[in-house]
Amino acid sequence: MADTENRPSNFIRNIIDADLASGKYETTHTRFPPEPNGFLHIGHAKSIVLNFGIAQDYNGKCNLRFDDTNPEKEDINYVNAIKEDVNWLGFKWDGDICYSSNYFDQLFGYAEELINKGLAYVDFSSQEQIREMRGTLKAPGTNSPYRDTSPEENLAHFHAMRDGKFKEGECCLRAKIDMSSSFMCMRDPVIYRVRFAHHHQTGDKWCIYPMYDFTHCISDAIENITHSLCTLEFQDNRRLYDWVLDNISIESRPHQYEFSRLNLEYTMMSKRKLNALVVDNHVSGWDDPRMPTIAGLRRRGYTPASIREFCKRIGVTKVDNTVEMGMLEACVREDLNEHAPRAMAVIDPIKLVIENLPDDHIEWLDAPNHPNKEEMGSRKVPFTKEIYIEREDFRESANKKYKRLVIDKEVRLRNAYFVKAVRFDQDDQGNVTTVYCEYDPTTLGKLPADGRKAKGVIHWVSASHGVEAEIRDYDRLFTVANPAAAEEFTDVLNPDSLVIRKGVIEPSLVDAEPQQGYQFERLGYYCFDGSKNEDGLMIFNKTVGLRDSWAKEENK
Repeated sequence: MADTENRPSNFIRNIIDADLASGKYETTHTRFPPEPNGFLHIGHAKSIVLNFGIAQDYNGKCNLRFDDTNPEKEDINYVNAIKEDVNWLGFKWDGDICYSSNYFDQLFGYAEELINKGLAYVDFSSQEQIREMRGTLKAPGTNSPYRDTSPEENLAHFHAMRDGKFKEGECCLRAKIDMSSSFMCMRDPVIYRVRFAHHHQTGDKWCIYPMYDFTHCISDAIENITHSLCTLEFQDNRRLYDWVLDNISIESRPHQYEFSRLNLEYTMMSKRKLNALVVDNHVSGWDDPRMPTIAGLRRRGYTPASIREFCKRIGVTKVDNTVEMGMLEACVREDLNEHAPRAMAVIDPIKLVIENLPDDHIEWLDAPNHPNKEEMGSRKVPFTKEIYIEREDFRESANKKYKRLVIDKEVRLRNAYFVKAVRFDQDDQGNVTTVYCEYDPTTLGKLPADGRKAKGVIHWVSASHGVEAEIRDYDRLFTVANPAAAEEFTDVLNPDSLVIRKGVIEPSLVDAEPQQGYQFERLGYYCFDGSKNEDGLMIFNKTVGLRDSWAKEENK
């Protein structure tokens, strides 16, 4: 067993500790079983961190197993995206990747075993009839007219299903359990259905596919999983999980445990609804930086460490709750504050002309990559006669609270000199176009000899050496904390969730790696998207602000 000093604690780990101490198991074996019908989201990250984290901490094993029993909705691109996400989060599965489809022959054999025991039957009722026969939460179900068909006849029908002799929806295989059970999942659930669909792993070998509740428990047993971890919506289904394993001849006996799923404010965890956002072009794809998918968060500049820390902070319980978006943002903000190099960019530029510099002046100044980490080194930034500053960093006049550039007042340019504004130009609409100033050449890295202080510090970029870039400011995708509760979730989409502007970045950023996070000083954390726009400009995505601006708005 691994060292327990820094191991998180929760009710699942307490169960594992007890199982190992009692000798029930010698080690742990978990699994992460995504369905390849979409990209993984932040909710799946919680399960990934839990299952793979247990394997790491207990020197056990964790399988990556694709629950690929619904070929109509699955795609090999989803398989590849899921593998990339797990690796990116910092985890490695044990052995080869597993697929439920690897076990289709065995699953078919176990279905035959249930039929021969009189515990499964082929039902020719329609889906609507089966739904009606299930009853309600208050009324018991009624037996299918096919429920007492002989095992021999059922076996022949089941083989005919496999051989493609029945149409889709014409019949299905149901477990024969208890139509009066207080648990709906035990009222003779469907365990096989006919589907003439090409499968990304098995091709056209099969035209019948097993249902999740039949497949999952048997796959766990085949893989010798010790602790099968699911979210709370599968709590009632544990009875079916146990029933299947109790009634087939398989030695391994895994146990299912349920924990609360992750609900996050201002987003949704339904893959069906997320898919609708993609299909209806409300977002640019599954990896749109506004999406709660792991791929979207990665593109937005979230780090694996920040997501793992978020999962650690929210913990593992059996109580459903909704986590504030601010907690996720705090995790990435803290990680980037510690590790992201600094850089300068101007998003809404106006020109600043330093009149007491010659026209051809260029001076390469040292700028630290991190104010508190000398080991991160420094970079050179070009200081020239004409530079850009943020429009909001200049006013003709202002009160004492305004700590930026004002006529006849001095500010320090970040990593450079004191400058004093002396005059400015405006266009016909009264917008400032150019500010003229003078600089003090004695103030590089120090205060003036007379001890005067600057009104504030502002960032800047050389006008001649700066590089135009597309700046994408992302905000929350929805305007309400619980969009799933809206009558139509598309009605509460945030129209300002993406604002695109053209800015200027310092020249060192042209070498940025995709998804490398930077603190654009005084603006926020941004990363290079890894792509360019139609004009050939690098695209930088906003990860998160320097402070939680939403918290301020909500507390007003």
